Amino acid sequence: MAEYRVKRPLKRTPVHPGEVLREDVLPELQLSVSEAARRLGVSRQQLHRILGCTHPITVEMALRIGRLAGNGPGLWLRMQQNHDLWYAEHALQEELEQIQPAVRG
Repeated sequence: MAEYRVKRPLKRTPVHPGEVLREDVLPELQLSVSEAARRLGVSRQQLHRILGCTHPITVEMALRIGRLAGNGPGLWLRMQQNHDLWYAEHALQEELEQIQPAVRG
């Protein structure tokens, strides 16, 4: 699978990596959730939480998914980081605007 890097800031919510795994990767690999969980060495419940976008991709899970999909852990970690940053920035927007940057000149 090829990797695509976005070079402009997104105005929409970044996709949770669990959605990509659910909608694109598992069907492409022709794997059921049960079979994917078995190959990943995790419980079906744990995988379902990720696929349901209620739990993040951890470093360990990124290593597992990257190995299964053949695209390495970096892609999965960057997707999770982009997702987390977008939500945090929007949740803290007013507070962040109150912080004055420490500029040295």
